Amino acid sequence: MNFDDNEPRSSAAAPVLAVSALNQAVARLLERNFPLIWVAGEVSNFTRAASGHWYFTLKDAAAQVRSVMFRGRAQYADFLPREGDKVEVRTLVTLYAPRGDYQLSVESIRRAGVGNLYEAFLRLKAKLEAEGLFAPERKRPVPTFARCIGIVTSLQAAALRDILTTLERRAPHVRVILYPTPVQGEGAAQKIAQAIRLAARRAECDLLLVCRGGGSIEDLWSFNDEEVARAIVASPMPVIAGIGHETDFTIADFAADLRAPTPTAAAEIAAPARDDWFQSLHAGAQALRRAWQRQASDHAQQLDWLAHRLISPAAYIRHERLKLVGAQTRLQHAAAQPLSLARHALQHWHTRLRHCRPDSAAQRQQLADHARRLSSADRAARAGQRQALHALQTQLEMLNPQRTLERGYAIVTDAKGRILRSPAQLKPQAQIGLRLAEGSADIGVATVQPKLE
Repeated sequence: MNFDDNEPRSSAAAPVLAVSALNQAVARLLERNFPLIWVAGEVSNFTRAASGHWYFTLKDAAAQVRSVMFRGRAQYADFLPREGDKVEVRTLVTLYAPRGDYQLSVESIRRAGVGNLYEAFLRLKAKLEAEGLFAPERKRPVPTFARCIGIVTSLQAAALRDILTTLERRAPHVRVILYPTPVQGEGAAQKIAQAIRLAARRAECDLLLVCRGGGSIEDLWSFNDEEVARAIVASPMPVIAGIGHETDFTIADFAADLRAPTPTAAAEIAAPARDDWFQSLHAGAQALRRAWQRQASDHAQQLDWLAHRLISPAAYIRHERLKLVGAQTRLQHAAAQPLSLARHALQHWHTRLRHCRPDSAAQRQQLADHARRLSSADRAARAGQRQALHALQTQLEMLNPQRTLERGYAIVTDAKGRILRSPAQLKPQAQIGLRLAEGSADIGVATVQPKLE
């Protein structure tokens, strides 16, 4: 069988891929070469499936890409995207193999610009934290019973109605002073700080609440201002911050003496429920009354018992006098009997001692003789030792070099202190030393002329 020479011979050995295998290989290639990245765009065709997964298209003016955010990730998003929302997504670039569609697998989502705001938030937080504005030891305790509570918020805020309702329900006796201020928009941060400083200057309240309802990070951004944080720290009265929802954190929350998860919770912390305190006081009064009654009953029973034991003082004295006489008689007998026994025992031992005591006169005489002999031997030994010592001193005096020097002799040494015994050891121009009977001298040798003796 002949083949055309122009047909490629390698085609028979080339692998043939299934479409699914091809798509899976492309998906792995995309996932390897595109790590998690942030992508910005506009939400379009948003759909929330019954399974909880989100499907939408992310687009800009020139292009679009399909995107999916699975339920396990979507449940942590802090807002639900709407058509036309500008967002930023942290995503993995992948391929949906069954359809061969290139798509984005979204890990997290935030409103566009939130990333920059969050970075600014972190920078300001780190700066103020380094200055010690958030230090726990700086925080002041919230008074348990505040007589007057100040509120810094907007007159139109729904949070204000919740706060006032909560305070009216829990502590209607507490006086409330409102320091109105815008809580969002241009210049709101400066006006919030001014309201806090106004409350500080007037010093009318025991506690200050800085509150507003929930919203996006842009809505709450006025409370992420350095001026607001410093005004809270400088406030002479404690400050409770109740800003946004439980998951919302602002710089004002960190600067405040206490953070509440919501404005309503801030009101609940600021004003303990009066009814609860009344119930607690009533329960305490009941417990105190029962304790007093129990103590009075115990004392009454003890008084009855003591009254039952009480007898006539005269009878008691007669009884005690009889006891005293009996004790005195027993004491006399007890003291006389041991004394008599002791006298008999002493007489007995005295008699035995007189019969057993030896005659010590002979031992005393023998001891005196021994003492005399010992004294004589000691004197003789000392005299012999003194004579031997005198002989040794005489010999030592004869060998004393000083006596030899006094007879006219001298000791000659060289410059190193070595004794010279021969004229050969003398060198011209050498320095020698002479030790004489009455001192020493250094002498320079001019010439040496040995003499034979």
